[in-house]
Amino acid sequence: MFKTVLFPIDRSRESREAADKVLNIVQTYKARLVLLSVVPKPPEGEELPPDEAMMSPEAVAELLKNAQDMFSKEGIEAEVIEREGQPAFVICDVADEIDADLIVMGCRGMGLTEEAATESVTTLVINLSPCAVLIVP
Repeated sequence: MFKTVLFPIDRSRESREAADKVLNIVQTYKARLVLLSVVPKPPEGEELPPDEAMMSPEAVAELLKNAQDMFSKEGIEAEVIEREGQPAFVICDVADEIDADLIVMGCRGMGLTEEAATESVTTLVINLSPCAVLIVP
């Protein structure tokens, strides 16, 4: 059912919690696992929020290596991709490029305001994704 699983990761608690679901899915379906981390790029003329500004290319490389090692300990060879850009759009583009069957990602639950709901990475990925999306609360 799932041949290729894309797992966008960041330093959030939600991302770490989603890793358990990813592990289960990849083992169950003997799927290819691709880890993705996106270095946020602010829109022209804007600055990144402080939490996103801490995601230097070096920090992202370390994050990907640690995640790859974690899955390796479970017998899963994970591929890694690092990109720069607006996270939701990059996630969907990479899913399309690698012909992903499933994107698994944590949800930060940024609130119930209409603006936050329509602008969240999670909501954008759900609306733009070329494949199924599993959101882990």
